[in-house]
Amino acid sequence: MPLVIPCVDIQGGRAVRLYEGDPDRETVYFDQPADAARHWVSLGAGLVHLVDLDAATGRGENRAVIREIAGTLGVPVEVGGGIRDRAAAEELLAAGVDRVVIGTAAVRQPELVRALIEAHGAERVVVSVDARGMDVAVSGWAEGSGVHVADLTARLADAGLETLIFTDVTRDGTLRGLDRDLMTEVRRLWLNTLIVGGGVANVDDVRLLADLNIEGAIVGRAIYEGTLPYPVPDLTPQA
Repeated sequence: MPLVIPCVDIQGGRAVRLYEGDPDRETVYFDQPADAARHWVSLGAGLVHLVDLDAATGRGENRAVIREIAGTLGVPVEVGGGIRDRAAAEELLAAGVDRVVIGTAAVRQPELVRALIEAHGAERVVVSVDARGMDVAVSGWAEGSGVHVADLTARLADAGLETLIFTDVTRDGTLRGLDRDLMTEVRRLWLNTLIVGGGVANVDDVRLLADLNIEGAIVGRAIYEGTLPYPVPDLTPQA
Protein backbone atom coordinates (compact mmCIF):
# COMPACT_ATOMS: atom_id res chain seq x y z
CA MET A 1 0.00 0.00 0.00
CA PRO A 2 1.38 3.41 -0.91
CA LEU A 3 1.59 5.81 2.03
CA VAL A 4 -1.08 8.53 1.93
CA ILE A 5 0.20 11.67 3.68
CA PRO A 6 -2.37 14.31 4.68
CA CYS A 7 -1.50 17.82 3.59
CA VAL A 8 -2.23 21.03 5.49
CA ASP A 9 -1.77 24.06 3.24
CA ILE A 10 -1.56 27.29 5.24
CA GLN A 11 -2.52 30.67 3.79
CA GLY A 12 -3.46 33.72 5.78
CA GLY A 13 -3.22 31.67 8.96
CA ARG A 14 -5.91 29.18 7.84
CA ALA A 15 -5.89 25.66 6.43
CA VAL A 16 -6.87 25.92 2.77
CA ARG A 17 -6.58 24.16 -0.55
CA LEU A 18 -5.82 25.95 -3.80
CA TYR A 19 -7.06 25.13 -7.28
CA GLU A 20 -4.07 24.55 -9.62
CA GLY A 21 -1.91 26.39 -7.11
CA ASP A 22 -3.67 29.74 -7.60
CA PRO A 23 -3.55 31.64 -4.28
CA ASP A 24 -6.68 33.57 -5.24
CA ARG A 25 -8.75 30.38 -5.73
CA GLU A 26 -8.79 28.93 -2.24
CA THR A 27 -11.17 26.75 -0.26
CA VAL A 28 -10.90 27.13 3.53
CA TYR A 29 -11.23 23.83 5.41
CA PHE A 30 -10.15 24.80 8.94
CA ASP A 31 -9.73 28.23 10.50
CA GLN A 32 -6.87 26.84 12.60
CA PRO A 33 -4.22 24.76 10.76
CA ALA A 34 -3.32 23.01 14.02
CA ASP A 35 -6.89 21.68 14.18
CA ALA A 36 -6.53 20.29 10.66
CA ALA A 37 -3.25 18.57 11.54
CA ARG A 38 -4.69 17.11 14.76
CA HIS A 39 -7.75 15.90 12.83
CA TRP A 40 -5.64 13.77 10.51
CA VAL A 41 -3.50 12.47 13.36
CA SER A 42 -6.66 11.43 15.21
CA LEU A 43 -7.54 9.32 12.16
CA GLY A 44 -4.16 7.62 12.17
CA ALA A 45 -1.74 9.82 10.23
CA GLY A 46 1.85 9.10 11.17
CA LEU A 47 3.26 11.96 9.09
CA VAL A 48 1.72 15.33 8.17
CA HIS A 49 2.84 17.54 5.29
CA LEU A 50 2.63 21.31 5.92
CA VAL A 51 2.96 23.99 3.24
CA ASP A 52 3.43 27.68 3.96
CA LEU A 53 1.69 29.07 0.88
CA ASP A 54 2.29 32.68 1.85
CA ALA A 55 6.03 32.10 2.10
CA ALA A 56 6.00 30.23 -1.22
CA THR A 57 4.35 33.12 -3.04
CA GLY A 58 6.15 35.93 -1.20
CA ARG A 59 2.95 37.23 0.42
CA GLY A 60 4.08 36.70 4.01
CA GLU A 61 4.76 33.69 6.21
CA ASN A 62 3.14 31.39 8.78
CA ARG A 63 6.25 30.18 10.60
CA ALA A 64 4.84 30.71 14.11
CA VAL A 65 1.88 28.43 13.33
CA ILE A 66 4.20 25.83 11.83
CA ARG A 67 6.48 25.89 14.87
CA GLU A 68 3.46 25.39 17.12
CA ILE A 69 2.25 22.39 15.11
CA ALA A 70 5.72 20.83 14.94
CA GLY A 71 6.20 21.22 18.66
CA THR A 72 2.86 19.81 19.79
CA LEU A 73 1.49 17.43 17.16
CA GLY A 74 3.15 14.27 18.43
CA VAL A 75 3.95 12.80 14.99
CA PRO A 76 6.59 13.82 12.44
CA VAL A 77 5.91 16.81 10.21
CA GLU A 78 7.56 17.90 7.00
CA VAL A 79 7.37 21.50 5.84
CA GLY A 80 7.66 23.18 2.48
CA GLY A 81 6.99 26.61 1.06
CA GLY A 82 9.41 29.48 0.77
CA ILE A 83 12.49 27.67 2.10
CA ARG A 84 14.97 29.49 -0.11
CA ASP A 85 18.22 29.32 1.87
CA ARG A 86 20.11 27.27 4.44
CA ALA A 87 19.19 29.55 7.34
CA ALA A 88 15.45 29.12 6.71
CA ALA A 89 15.79 25.35 6.46
CA GLU A 90 17.86 25.06 9.61
CA GLU A 91 15.52 27.33 11.57
CA LEU A 92 12.67 24.91 10.84
CA LEU A 93 14.75 21.83 11.65
CA ALA A 94 15.77 23.41 14.96
CA ALA A 95 12.09 24.17 15.71
CA GLY A 96 11.17 20.48 15.62
CA VAL A 97 10.32 19.97 11.96
CA ASP A 98 11.44 16.49 10.94
CA ARG A 99 11.99 17.13 7.22
CA VAL A 100 12.28 20.29 5.16
CA VAL A 101 10.95 20.34 1.62
CA ILE A 102 12.99 22.40 -0.82
CA GLY A 103 11.33 23.58 -4.05
CA THR A 104 12.43 26.66 -5.97
CA ALA A 105 15.84 26.73 -4.28
CA ALA A 106 16.61 23.24 -5.59
CA VAL A 107 16.37 24.68 -9.10
CA ARG A 108 18.11 28.00 -8.54
CA GLN A 109 20.64 26.94 -5.86
CA PRO A 110 21.36 23.23 -6.46
CA GLU A 111 24.30 23.34 -4.08
CA LEU A 112 21.86 24.02 -1.21
CA VAL A 113 20.39 20.52 -1.39
CA ARG A 114 23.81 18.89 -1.22
CA ALA A 115 24.88 21.12 1.68
CA LEU A 116 21.75 20.35 3.71
CA ILE A 117 22.08 16.61 3.11
CA GLU A 118 25.74 16.68 4.14
CA ALA A 119 24.90 18.63 7.31
CA HIS A 120 21.68 16.90 8.40
CA GLY A 121 21.38 13.62 6.51
CA ALA A 122 19.23 12.60 3.55
CA GLU A 123 16.40 11.56 5.88
CA ARG A 124 15.76 15.22 6.80
CA VAL A 125 15.81 16.77 3.34
CA VAL A 126 13.15 16.35 0.64
CA VAL A 127 12.90 18.11 -2.72
CA SER A 128 9.58 18.96 -4.32
CA VAL A 129 9.71 19.03 -8.10
CA ASP A 130 6.62 20.90 -9.25
CA ALA A 131 6.00 20.79 -12.97
CA ARG A 132 3.67 21.52 -15.85
CA GLY A 133 4.29 18.49 -18.01
CA MET A 134 8.06 18.09 -17.81
CA ASP A 135 8.85 21.79 -17.29
CA VAL A 136 9.74 22.59 -13.68
CA ALA A 137 7.72 25.43 -12.11
CA VAL A 138 9.16 27.80 -9.48
CA SER A 139 8.15 30.70 -7.19
CA GLY A 140 5.02 29.09 -5.82
CA TRP A 141 4.31 27.60 -9.27
CA ALA A 142 3.87 31.09 -10.71
CA GLU A 143 6.76 30.82 -13.18
CA GLY A 144 8.27 28.28 -15.51
CA SER A 145 11.97 27.65 -15.03
CA GLY A 146 12.96 26.28 -18.42
CA VAL A 147 14.48 23.31 -16.58
CA HIS A 148 13.43 19.82 -17.69
CA VAL A 149 12.39 17.34 -15.00
CA ALA A 150 14.89 14.78 -16.28
CA ASP A 151 17.80 17.21 -15.90
CA LEU A 152 16.78 18.25 -12.40
CA THR A 153 16.22 14.72 -11.11
CA ALA A 154 19.64 13.68 -12.40
CA ARG A 155 21.27 16.55 -10.48
CA LEU A 156 19.33 15.72 -7.33
CA ALA A 157 20.34 12.06 -7.44
CA ASP A 158 23.96 13.15 -7.77
CA ALA A 159 23.52 15.39 -4.70
CA GLY A 160 22.50 12.38 -2.62
CA LEU A 161 18.76 13.04 -2.40
CA GLU A 162 16.69 10.06 -1.27
CA THR A 163 13.06 11.32 -1.29
CA LEU A 164 11.49 13.28 -4.12
CA ILE A 165 8.00 14.78 -4.24
CA PHE A 166 6.64 15.27 -7.75
CA THR A 167 3.62 17.51 -8.23
CA ASP A 168 1.67 17.82 -11.46
CA VAL A 169 0.74 21.48 -11.05
CA THR A 170 -2.05 21.29 -13.63
CA ARG A 171 -3.95 18.74 -11.53
CA ASP A 172 -3.22 19.84 -7.97
CA GLY A 173 -6.43 20.53 -6.06
CA THR A 174 -8.63 19.70 -9.07
CA LEU A 175 -9.75 16.12 -8.20
CA ARG A 176 -9.06 15.20 -11.84
CA GLY A 177 -6.96 12.19 -10.93
CA LEU A 178 -3.41 11.29 -11.86
CA ASP A 179 -1.91 11.36 -15.34
CA ARG A 180 -0.75 7.74 -15.79
CA ASP A 181 1.72 8.51 -18.57
CA LEU A 182 3.34 11.34 -16.63
CA MET A 183 3.55 9.29 -13.44
CA THR A 184 5.10 6.40 -15.38
CA GLU A 185 7.75 8.70 -16.84
CA VAL A 186 8.64 10.25 -13.47
CA ARG A 187 8.89 6.80 -11.91
CA ARG A 188 11.32 5.85 -14.67
CA LEU A 189 13.43 8.94 -14.00
CA TRP A 190 13.53 8.67 -10.18
CA LEU A 191 14.62 5.34 -8.73
CA ASN A 192 14.73 6.37 -5.06
CA THR A 193 11.67 7.11 -2.90
CA LEU A 194 9.00 8.86 -4.96
CA ILE A 195 6.01 10.66 -3.49
CA VAL A 196 3.31 12.19 -5.68
CA GLY A 197 2.07 15.60 -4.57
CA GLY A 198 -1.28 16.60 -5.98
CA GLY A 199 -3.78 15.00 -8.30
CA VAL A 200 -4.90 12.03 -6.24
CA ALA A 201 -8.70 11.95 -6.31
CA ASN A 202 -9.86 8.47 -5.23
CA VAL A 203 -8.89 4.87 -4.55
CA ASP A 204 -8.25 4.27 -8.27
CA ASP A 205 -5.37 6.74 -8.07
CA VAL A 206 -3.95 4.93 -5.05
CA ARG A 207 -4.17 1.68 -7.02
CA LEU A 208 -2.27 3.36 -9.85
CA LEU A 209 0.48 4.35 -7.42
CA ALA A 210 0.71 0.75 -6.28
CA ASP A 211 0.81 -0.51 -9.88
CA LEU A 212 3.69 1.86 -10.67
CA ASN A 213 5.58 1.08 -7.43
CA ILE A 214 5.33 4.71 -6.31
CA GLU A 215 5.84 4.84 -2.56
CA GLY A 216 3.21 7.36 -1.60
CA ALA A 217 1.20 10.53 -2.16
CA ILE A 218 0.53 13.81 -0.41
CA VAL A 219 -3.23 14.30 -0.49
CA GLY A 220 -5.34 17.34 0.32
CA ARG A 221 -8.69 18.07 -1.30
CA ALA A 222 -9.60 14.40 -1.88
CA ILE A 223 -9.48 13.54 1.82
CA TYR A 224 -10.93 16.86 2.99
CA GLU A 225 -13.94 16.39 0.69
CA GLY A 226 -14.21 12.63 1.08
CA THR A 227 -13.65 11.46 -2.51
CA LEU A 228 -10.80 9.38 -1.04
CA PRO A 229 -11.64 7.78 2.33
CA TYR A 230 -9.09 8.36 5.08
CA PRO A 231 -7.67 6.14 6.39
CA VAL A 232 -7.48 4.57 2.94
CA PRO A 233 -9.02 1.08 2.89
CA ASP A 234 -6.73 -1.90 2.30
CA LEU A 235 -6.56 -2.34 -1.46
CA THR A 236 -4.64 -5.62 -1.36
CA PRO A 237 -6.48 -8.23 -3.44
CA GLN A 238 -8.12 -10.84 -1.26
CA ALA A 239 -7.12 -14.48 -1.80
